[in-house]
Amino acid sequence: MAHEEILSELDRRREAAAAMGGKEKLAKKKERGDLNAQERLDGLIDPGTFIETGLLGASGMFKEDEAKTPRDGKIVGFAQIDGRDVGVVVNDFTVKGASTSATNSKKMGHVRRVTTEKGMPFVHVGESTGARLPDAMGARGMGLLMGNDTTQFRRTRENPWVAAALGTSFGSSAWLCCISDFAVMRKGSVMSVSSPGLVSMAIGEKVDVEELGGWRLHAQTTGLIDRFVDTDEEALQEIRTFLSYMPSHNGELPPEVEYDPATDSDQEQIIDVLPEKRTQVYDIRKIIEVFADKGSVFELKPRFGRAAVVALARLGGKVIGIIANNPLIGGGALSAEACRKIIDFQVMCDSFNIPLVRFMDTPGFVVGTNAEKKGAPGWIMNFMNSTCLVSVPSITVIVRKAYGRAYVAMGGGRHNEEMIAWPSAEVSFMDPDFATRIVHGLSPDDDGYEEAFENIHKNIGPWDMATIYSLQNIVKPQETRNYIMRMLDIYRSRKGGGIGEHAMKTWPTSY
Repeated sequence: MAHEEILSELDRRREAAAAMGGKEKLAKKKERGDLNAQERLDGLIDPGTFIETGLLGASGMFKEDEAKTPRDGKIVGFAQIDGRDVGVVVNDFTVKGASTSATNSKKMGHVRRVTTEKGMPFVHVGESTGARLPDAMGARGMGLLMGNDTTQFRRTRENPWVAAALGTSFGSSAWLCCISDFAVMRKGSVMSVSSPGLVSMAIGEKVDVEELGGWRLHAQTTGLIDRFVDTDEEALQEIRTFLSYMPSHNGELPPEVEYDPATDSDQEQIIDVLPEKRTQVYDIRKIIEVFADKGSVFELKPRFGRAAVVALARLGGKVIGIIANNPLIGGGALSAEACRKIIDFQVMCDSFNIPLVRFMDTPGFVVGTNAEKKGAPGWIMNFMNSTCLVSVPSITVIVRKAYGRAYVAMGGGRHNEEMIAWPSAEVSFMDPDFATRIVHGLSPDDDGYEEAFENIHKNIGPWDMATIYSLQNIVKPQETRNYIMRMLDIYRSRKGGGIGEHAMKTWPTSY
């Protein structure tokens, strides 16, 4: 063939691939208000930076399917987000429901390997129906499709992984959300192992799609998704925002942003939020907003394990991770879900060299038969283990209550670089009210209760702990920001410059 003919053939094939599932299917997607795969890619990355791999890939199982499977349902390649290289997979639902096949598995696996080996974030924008039938059926199908890539879902956290569940997200779209460091879900989407139809057949009863894998389930019950949005555009922005806190790989520090001290909040506002009465509840998030750089707080899993708050933020332009008890929910007592949430966050921050600041105000762990059924002792020990394995700089602030084993799990003692307290801090093995009831057998209505309570309560302030240097300092709430900002600079200067040891790099991402 002449050169002109060959080049024309390439142009024709490129044009066919770019057409995705065809005008009719693309029009239906637009009618529903959803972005198509190309629009999602364009909304995610810096303009003009995408270079595609596997553009001409198609189904390799049946010859007659080649023309019907442009790009084999996956737009795959490399691009930049905010000037940094990333690897990207965007599922194209208009091509066989973006189902997983042997060809597109190779494409996705290639990008995951390259991003891991070369040190760049991996982003998966999911919407899929699961494995492609009938390609996967029978011994030949299984042999070609399953188990050929031993690195497909291996996480050792060399680089950040990010995923989105947009629309129907079964199979690989669900797997990637569960194995990633950050996952965002659009409301109205469904994320589950299999479709409602298949599940209904398997269990012999009709399954409600929302109950099977709707956003409320994952927001409040499973904790498998970190953020929830209304539109595709918002989901793509959430991915960009999350990545702005992340290093490209685990061998470097997170990116800094230019910091203007004039934007500091008035730290005296913390005094307005913190109640004078020891039993009065408050929302710790209001204190976090004042403490961190203005507008920098990015909370994860806000509806799951709500007695704990975990958030990425910036302090003086540098990325930090914040872990806090929230007395607004159950007095700040740590449930199994709250423990899970904190464990996940500690593992991620330690893996990607993000120093931790903890705000402690907890009466302990949630107890009772329901807590035991959820495996509370196991989660408490996992929590303890992850705290002991943290190797990035960490500072704990005792705000008010620091009782029992939860004191240690939240970074008490030497489970951090430094522990400081506010004058409002209370440190003891147990809430003094409970201790009075147990030790003296008295309740608040009994004669002698007040005197017995005061005897137990009088020694729980932070002063004795500071005296024996089990507490490195007592600071005023309004002094905390500047104190921690300076101390984190000191602790980052140790060997490795703030790069962690990554002892938890293989810790499960979903359990």
